[in-house]
Amino acid sequence: MKAYVIRSYGPPDVLELTDVDTPAPGPGEVLVRVRATSVQPYDWHHMRGEPYVARLMGGTVGPRRPRIGILGADVAGEVEAVGAGVTAFRPGDGVFALLTQGGFAEYVCVPEGALARKPGNLSFEQAAAVPMAAVTALIALDLGRVQAGHEVLVNGASGGVGTFAVQLAKAFGAEVTAVCSGRNADLVRSIGADEVVDYTKEDFTRRGRRHDLLIDIAGTRALPACARVLKPRGTHVVVGGPAGRWLQPVRHIMGTLAASPFVSQRVVTAQVAYGEKARGDLMRLTDLVEDGDVTPVIGRTYAFGELPTAVAYVERGHAAGKVVVTI
Repeated sequence: MKAYVIRSYGPPDVLELTDVDTPAPGPGEVLVRVRATSVQPYDWHHMRGEPYVARLMGGTVGPRRPRIGILGADVAGEVEAVGAGVTAFRPGDGVFALLTQGGFAEYVCVPEGALARKPGNLSFEQAAAVPMAAVTALIALDLGRVQAGHEVLVNGASGGVGTFAVQLAKAFGAEVTAVCSGRNADLVRSIGADEVVDYTKEDFTRRGRRHDLLIDIAGTRALPACARVLKPRGTHVVVGGPAGRWLQPVRHIMGTLAASPFVSQRVVTAQVAYGEKARGDLMRLTDLVEDGDVTPVIGRTYAFGELPTAVAYVERGHAAGKVVVTI
């Protein structure tokens, strides 16, 4: 099979399209023919090995070279074959999953418990846009204990996570204020935002309005400023922060948590669950998608042979919606 293999850290051209053995499903595993994947900051951070501090933290970023051989966390495709003991899926089923690796390939083996049925009203390309971004947004809203009638502020509303956060908050009955650039204002309005703040013209932390929940994806302001936009018992969910070679976004996230005892609001971080831990969230999202409450926003689509170009585009920042690659 064809796959993009990474052997060292560097720019997108370190992703080498090459022939590798097609994996065979073991007991409890499913072989998925990948029809589409998506690209997100997770991928280029692993490709670059940045921020450098992550190389000292263990996990999937190795100190000298990548611990992941084939990047790609979002997978949408068809079941090709099943291993012994698999009962929930059979060849031909449409599925999707959130993995730590393997999406930038024609085939991937996935534990049965990590797969979810693909929403019936989505194409493979649309389904591939869902897993990491939508699960992250859902986790953030769950941490924020969003309820009908709550006022929710989404900072970074036009990106992958943001477009799902806006739609999910509306589906849960909240009133949503979206922070993004003016060029994406119409986009976020079209997916349900009640109000849009153009951060290039206005400081969203100095508008005088307070909210029940801040979903902070962009991480552009420090905690004291963000506290001004929250009600005294509101919740600040930290999703991300500005990119950097050495410490960011880790410094922003850890700094926000360290400062949290000095504000009255609750401060938490949204950490994504992968594999079998994500399946329940994917099933919830499937229901919301099929009910018409959530629709993936795809900003650009690339062919498999253009995947390094897609990664380079996402790395530059400011991509609207999701960037999807067909395989």
